[in-house]
Amino acid sequence: MVELSAEPGLPPAVRPMLATPGQPPSSPGWAFEFKWDGVRAIVAAAGDQVRITSRNSNDVTAGYPEITETGLGSEHTVLLDGELVALDAQGRPDFGLLQQRMHVRAPSEALRTRVPVRLYVFDLLSLDGESLLHQTYDARRARLLELGMESLDRIDVPPSITDLSGGQALEIARAHGLEGVVAKRRTSRYEPGRRSPAWIKTALLNTKEVLLGGWTSGEGRRAGSLGALLLGAHDEQGQLRYLGHVGTGFTDAMLRDLLAQLQPLRRPDSPFDEPVPREDARKAHWVHPQLVGEVVYRTLTHDGRLRHAAWRGLRPDRNPDEV
Repeated sequence: MVELSAEPGLPPAVRPMLATPGQPPSSPGWAFEFKWDGVRAIVAAAGDQVRITSRNSNDVTAGYPEITETGLGSEHTVLLDGELVALDAQGRPDFGLLQQRMHVRAPSEALRTRVPVRLYVFDLLSLDGESLLHQTYDARRARLLELGMESLDRIDVPPSITDLSGGQALEIARAHGLEGVVAKRRTSRYEPGRRSPAWIKTALLNTKEVLLGGWTSGEGRRAGSLGALLLGAHDEQGQLRYLGHVGTGFTDAMLRDLLAQLQPLRRPDSPFDEPVPREDARKAHWVHPQLVGEVVYRTLTHDGRLRHAAWRGLRPDRNPDEV
């Protein structure tokens, strides 16, 4: 079942289609979009009604009033796929900035001014009651462009590149400090909830979604606070594997927030389905692995540990079972 509940008058939400990781394809028949360092959103709009649903099906509408006030449904009833993005001073997507908004369900005017959010719309899934899920990417894209949504405040329709190779698109992303590219097969239909080979994502940064399985206490300046997070992810058999720890990339506010969320999840034993190295386990405070975070890292060791990892932030838009 891919359709979610819907308010009267709004099209039912669907789970977003997901991309598989890989290198940009070199064969013909692909379009390339840039990866935006934000959070995925399925947006339904009809008249003055708007509903914003996260990737894990949570209703996050109240957290982004600047998007609900744009008039997305003033002329048509639509179901959109896109990305909520916060931009830095140079106009580049900044996930760290967006973190300040992701946990807030009633943002103050001051917070909205300090961290404004935009919606980048890259797919049209339903228009005036007509489902477009079975139409091709090219057909959906053409219908989206006809709507002229980029004229609305805080709404962007980012480019779809069909006249350059994937390698060229990736170099443009690199030159502009973007996260990477997504290749989309132009004849493909939209597959709700599926991680499909019809979409291929290539990241310029090595990022990884992780589950928090515990933490170690801080020392020195961080005495009485958090020193490092102990990270894990499920393997193909559903076992929770240990990926190592991360102790950099935190602000003081992040440390306070993380401890406040970790303390209620404490448990007496390790949640990992394999032994944790003694040097990490010796000072560990274990937790039930219910919080999802994201790290950036340089490479993996031969035994699957993250090397030179840095914390990026919590991902409340992710389901722990997916990690």
